[in-house]
Amino acid sequence: MALGYVRPARPEDAGEIARIQLATWRVAYRRILPRHVLDNLDEAFLARRWSAAVLEPPSGAHRVLVAVEQAEQSYLVGFAASGPADGEALAPGEPADALGSDVAAVTDLLVEPRWGRRGHGSRLLAATVDLWREDGMSRAVAWAFDADEATRKFLTSTGWEPDGAARALDVDDMLVPQVRLHVGVPTEKVPADEEPAG
Repeated sequence: MALGYVRPARPEDAGEIARIQLATWRVAYRRILPRHVLDNLDEAFLARRWSAAVLEPPSGAHRVLVAVEQAEQSYLVGFAASGPADGEALAPGEPADALGSDVAAVTDLLVEPRWGRRGHGSRLLAATVDLWREDGMSRAVAWAFDADEATRKFLTSTGWEPDGAARALDVDDMLVPQVRLHVGVPTEKVPADEEPAG
């Protein structure tokens, strides 16, 4: 198990979060999304969006956390972003109030591939769940690409299950199927030694 920890993102982390997002998408989604779309993603644009997410979140329950690997130097190796479920969490045709005000939504949960399988994903998810519990959330949802076996396997290994909702994202005239997963937020903190490795 790697030495590492999770902390809230700081404004100066935005560039590194964007780099991690870009590097991870280009590896993990290279067979899922069109190559030209991945090649044309603008790291500076992503950094500006992450800076805004950290500095001006829509609410106090919208958070960005980062995972840090500790070695001779410390490295940002992953991040998670979540907040109360909104329209982006809904399935096509689902009513606006279908998820309820006590449902959280994961918008991003990424660990750079070269730092994978060292517990960072599990730490990010556990810290996020702790914050949901503090916010009074009872359930959480997350969309995953149907072909993204790694993300679906990680989430299901931690108790998430498909909830039957599906959608297809239009990515430059290519429809990319997604499935929605959900999990109940435990009312008590899970001891660290019972958390699944990830």
